[in-house]
Amino acid sequence: MVLDGSLRVVVLAGGVGGAKLAYGVAMQVTPQRLAIIGNVGDDFEHYGLHISPDLDTVMYTLAGIANPTTGWGIEGDTRQMLDMLTRYGEEPWFGIGDRDLATHLLRTAWLSAGHSLTEVMARLSAALGVGCRLLPATDGLLRTMVDTRELGTLPFQEYFVRHRWQPIVERIWFRRDGACEVTRQVCQAVEQADLLIIAPSNPLLSIGPILEVDGMRDLMAKRRGPCIVVSPFVGGRAVKGPADKLMRELALDFSPRGLARFYAGLIDGLVIDESDAGAPQPEETPVLITQTLMVSAADKVRLAGEVLAWGGELAE
Repeated sequence: MVLDGSLRVVVLAGGVGGAKLAYGVAMQVTPQRLAIIGNVGDDFEHYGLHISPDLDTVMYTLAGIANPTTGWGIEGDTRQMLDMLTRYGEEPWFGIGDRDLATHLLRTAWLSAGHSLTEVMARLSAALGVGCRLLPATDGLLRTMVDTRELGTLPFQEYFVRHRWQPIVERIWFRRDGACEVTRQVCQAVEQADLLIIAPSNPLLSIGPILEVDGMRDLMAKRRGPCIVVSPFVGGRAVKGPADKLMRELALDFSPRGLARFYAGLIDGLVIDESDAGAPQPEETPVLITQTLMVSAADKVRLAGEVLAWGGELAE
């Protein structure tokens, strides 16, 4: 079987790396047959606004408006609102652009009106011209918490943004408020998928919260098509963010072999960068070695094409 635009694909993605691969896949799969499942673990309330950083990073990237320098936020956005907060004596530690603010205002208003996060993201994505489905893993409240050596327990954004992910991490756990079940839309997408792709996102901070949602692991275990994970590491280090630092602090092996073990029971193939070809490899999981660093749009499309094609081979 060769995967093409007629088959159904699901991508689990969060963060800049995940958003890049999601973009590459979206350029090659029919929008109606592509679903991106996003992380809600880093959602938080800030000045009364519901902010969904991982979901927004993926949405802005798919819409072609993401800041190309940072990978997050909106290209060309201004920060006059943050400047005004500073004049009032506030410490605006979390960067919200003026146009980005509109996203958070509407999300908060629509959630307050009784709409689910799934409905809100569908409405926002459609307005930005995103054709595929961008699905929160759950509509429930699930928040990533980080136990640090120096500062105790921190909500994720406090750890990641305010303290620039420098404190030493001793544990990552998830705070829940009632049921955090996988949504009907996510269930349908995964059950119908011909291929699942775990994007090169932080395994602990972006993919981990998705897998923590009630029912997600069982749902993926019952998949009908193969599941491929793309390593977020190049040359034994994270391309962006604290993935390697975190896994080292938690005594987790982040070599190709360790990554396959981290996703044991969920994946049928692992894609790694050619710079990691000499690192310890998994014995039972097939490995595709290629260039995984995505700098240009062409890089995103090329890598996604290779993953899609390999998924077709694994499914035969």
